[in-house]
Amino acid sequence: MKRTTPLRAALAALLMTVGLGAAAGAADAAPPPEPSTAAPAATAGLLDAMRRDLGLTAAQAEERLRAEKTAAAVERAARRTAGSAFGGAWFDPATGRLVVALTDSAEAPAVRALGADTRLVRYGAAALDRAAARLDALGAPAGIAGWHVDPRSDSVVVTVVRTERETPAVRAFVDRARAAGPVTVAESAGAPRTYAAGTVGGDPYYTGNVRCSIGFSVYGGFVTAGHCGGAGAAVRGWDGSAMGTFQGSSFPGDDYAYVGIHSGWWTVPVVLGWGTVPDQLVRGSAEAPVGASICRSGSTTHWHCGTVLAKNETVNYSQGAVRQMTKTSVCAEGGDSGGSFLSGDQAQGVTSGGWGNCSSGGETWFQPVNEILGRYGLTLHTT
Repeated sequence: MKRTTPLRAALAALLMTVGLGAAAGAADAAPPPEPSTAAPAATAGLLDAMRRDLGLTAAQAEERLRAEKTAAAVERAARRTAGSAFGGAWFDPATGRLVVALTDSAEAPAVRALGADTRLVRYGAAALDRAAARLDALGAPAGIAGWHVDPRSDSVVVTVVRTERETPAVRAFVDRARAAGPVTVAESAGAPRTYAAGTVGGDPYYTGNVRCSIGFSVYGGFVTAGHCGGAGAAVRGWDGSAMGTFQGSSFPGDDYAYVGIHSGWWTVPVVLGWGTVPDQLVRGSAEAPVGASICRSGSTTHWHCGTVLAKNETVNYSQGAVRQMTKTSVCAEGGDSGGSFLSGDQAQGVTSGGWGNCSSGGETWFQPVNEILGRYGLTLHTT
């Protein structure tokens, strides 16, 4: 980074690392290593944030992080073991165990031997993915917030904006969705929107008159949200100086981008804690299961935690639908776009958008980081 005052230099270096990445780089890159199931390092600040946002004691937070790390490893093994009978999986905070849905009870003993609980379902992951793909082709009205495969209900959950539920366009879409496959309807208090913001001095990075948050450091730059800037757009740092250029960007359809940085700036495997928690080291990108705890860092609302609510959701923004997103109970606000989502010390994704705010609450979606790394052939900067 550019050298200025020691405090600003340290902050700038840290901001370069507020990013998610997966060790899955290009298609021919080696997959990320299997994470250890040992208890992850949990700082006092992280435990405080989990206590504040999840209502956990420090001991409960430590135990949950340990159980979630085990569940992430079990989910990968269960997917391989169950094969075509795999119906999805989720973490159950009440038991501290992974639950795996199966379409064939004959696979249950082998999956339970891995350390998971099982549930027999009718449709399973493959059938529900096909149903969700049919919804993707329908074209949704503004009153539809999005849809995702939900292994817990063995259905595709279509989320409607509460105030729009009875409008003719929404009712017609729901009818067509139900004809496409097993569908459950849920409600949202607000419509999803992206979290870019107008220029405010002293914040992480700018493109044009938009302020966004850096995601995760990769070798050569960082990843962030695609709606923050198009390919070729110039990026300015916190001090207004030239920082880099968007080397690739996709939005809508996806919501991810890669910014290459200029000489004089550098990357480090850190996510900024903003004084709420200590700055967090990034050690990998093992994907957390549905139900796991997750925390987010962004330049507007700083550090907040919640849980993973759903995966592979299609989010219906006003600019167009974005697919394969992960839904969380974490709040966010304008300017947080592009910022980091972490589960323990594992990068998960970059903030895309949501509804609500950090005063009254809301929900936020992120673009999974492993997809971004694979798309641009990037390598996550880790310790």
